[in-house]
Amino acid sequence: MHVTVWGDGGAGRAPVVFVHGILTWGDDERYGFAAQRPLADRYRLLVMDRRGYGRSPDIAHSDWAVDAEDIVGLLGTGAHLVGHAYGGVGAMAAAVRRPDLVRSLTLIQPGALRPAEGHPVVAEALARARAATAALPAGLTPEEFLRGATESVGMATPEPTPERLRAAAATMAERPCWDADIPLGPLAGAPFPKLMVSGDWAGAPEQYRKYAGEPLIACAEHIAAAIGAEHLVVPGYYPHTQQPDRVNAALRELWDGAEPV
Repeated sequence: MHVTVWGDGGAGRAPVVFVHGILTWGDDERYGFAAQRPLADRYRLLVMDRRGYGRSPDIAHSDWAVDAEDIVGLLGTGAHLVGHAYGGVGAMAAAVRRPDLVRSLTLIQPGALRPAEGHPVVAEALARARAATAALPAGLTPEEFLRGATESVGMATPEPTPERLRAAAATMAERPCWDADIPLGPLAGAPFPKLMVSGDWAGAPEQYRKYAGEPLIACAEHIAAAIGAEHLVVPGYYPHTQQPDRVNAALRELWDGAEPV
């Protein structure tokens, strides 16, 4: 697994592990964590490429549970943990498995829908996602998948570079994260501080807000309340890329507050 390292950290400061979502990789400027690089002025940032993405080796099927194992390995003797979307699910699973190694947990619009399936909007989204996954046509190419995943909700399709198409191929073969049954009780009882970051989805195309935004908003609210996380809501729909100053300031405050005095 490839890990991009930014900064060397300060004396006594725990490092930070970042876990990306779908159609991207760790230091990607469009969907990844490129905008968080300024945080390396005081912290050592470990920006992983999940298996099958970025500069990590190919894998037949990527999997949030396997991601959790990889994340635990990166936590070392203790680290702050940040996960976005699919990466948020792996981060949650890793924190449940080894809470003793987590110094703080930040979830940016995690893709874990199942814990909030009692909400009607989330239940509808789960049913839609399951049906769509079952109906994927055989022989679908990564370029067709990338175009369909974006154009179908009114979003511009990213340039189909080799890196983006490889990320699309990995996404196509992934074990769905929205059906991950992550127990929230252990996270609620864990002693480390937690932060939920989500967008208000202002400015998103109508279809994108309806089919992705509303379920993610409901899930973020449910999970934040259930685990006792502070909830930061910022304008837009990609918080860490569209509002990096606000998100980075919140991350810095969280990490500084969690560090030993």
